[in-house]
Amino acid sequence: MIMKDSYGEEEPLNLSLAIMADPGVEKVHRKRKRKVHACKPPLNNVPSSYYEGCEGKIFKLLQLREEMLKLDHHKRKGVVLEDGKGLHLIHLLLITATSVDENNVISALDNLAQLYQTVSLTGDSVQRVVAYFADSLLARLLTRKSPFYDMIMKEPTIEEEFLAFTCLYRASPYYQFAHFTANQAIIEAFEKEEDVNNRTLHVIDFDVSYGFQWPSLIQSLSEKATTGNRISLRLTGFTRSLAQLQETESRLVSFAKGFRNLVFEFQGLLRGSKLINLRKKKNETVAVNLVFHLNTLNKSTKVSETLKSVHSLRPSIVVLVEQEGSGSPRSFLSRFMESLHYFAAMFDSLDDCLPLESAERLSIEKKHLGKEIKSVINFDKDEEDSESFPSYEKMETWKNRMESHGFEGMKLSSKCLIQAKLLLKITTHYSPLQCEGDVNGGFRVFERDEAKALSLGWQDRCLLTASAWQCA
Repeated sequence: MIMKDSYGEEEPLNLSLAIMADPGVEKVHRKRKRKVHACKPPLNNVPSSYYEGCEGKIFKLLQLREEMLKLDHHKRKGVVLEDGKGLHLIHLLLITATSVDENNVISALDNLAQLYQTVSLTGDSVQRVVAYFADSLLARLLTRKSPFYDMIMKEPTIEEEFLAFTCLYRASPYYQFAHFTANQAIIEAFEKEEDVNNRTLHVIDFDVSYGFQWPSLIQSLSEKATTGNRISLRLTGFTRSLAQLQETESRLVSFAKGFRNLVFEFQGLLRGSKLINLRKKKNETVAVNLVFHLNTLNKSTKVSETLKSVHSLRPSIVVLVEQEGSGSPRSFLSRFMESLHYFAAMFDSLDDCLPLESAERLSIEKKHLGKEIKSVINFDKDEEDSESFPSYEKMETWKNRMESHGFEGMKLSSKCLIQAKLLLKITTHYSPLQCEGDVNGGFRVFERDEAKALSLGWQDRCLLTASAWQCA
């Protein structure tokens, strides 16, 4: 795959600067309005005295960042840090985050300058992930009025975001594990009711997104059907925009046309639509798909409302898949640490899935993972966004929530585990660091809660957990 050079998108350093505070300002409440400074220095022949203030330090810092991008593109692809250097880089990043949290701008800028001289978007996993976290910290130092804030926080286009997601979906077991495990549980729930469900399955997906989960389910159901005894699959999908809804419907309807023994129907609804708008048929098997959805609801009241609505449908099965975390960190530093642990594992895991010098990996990290890092670290720059941080909880927390809303866990079959292990063998084979005898590299799958949950992990970090539920 040939990808467009992404480094040329950066603006030259000729715009006005804006920073959040004066040097030496003591720690203030994060919701307090930040003071804005601006200046317009010339790009060439800048006197050394200019760099003595915060504006000068930021200007110099942005030049270091630009030099890092140019070096990445022309000279140092694939450079790997020496042993011990990675830990030093992480330590320096944490010191920088602490300075940002304490509003110690001078210290933060000095540390960021050191980081930009060491990090690389094309180096090893530590250099790459620290580069994006450094960008997120720099953006946090800038006000939204700064043109450099927009440059650093620049959103990928819809096409770039879709391409990056597609690359990650194909290369890594991350999303495939979530979707295949959920689909296997749904199929087994459908099979249990074949005598009474008129061979009709109705899946309600609370976040259908691009619809990548459903082609494998369509294919699996088609293998169970015959021309004379067809199966009906009705998919109700919620998503954020009408455009995405139409594209997803077109994609799935087109795919389903290739299976003549399957009757496929799609009903698209915008997120926020009431469940009363759902069309239900008598005796159909109803499956509710909550894959990467509940964590986006932000407030526990919204989660509770959703689970109450789901319970009112009396579905045969509810599949829940969520990214694992340690809860909802309130402080900036706790959120930073939680995010760093998770994304470090994600960047490291890509070594098992894609070659070191890979255009696909650059797309994944720059347009998908990098975007998520910057969003997570800077979600609270405006007061109205202060509740928008996703809630990544432990499995035990989700279990308690499900049980308190009238659901009980269902044991996942051995087929789910076997399928997940096979997936790892297929998708993880590129790592040059893979140990002899370690068939699946750093990825692993393991059962939890007496086989009522199945998790995907990277080394000692649990990434995702899938579970199945029914009305008690």
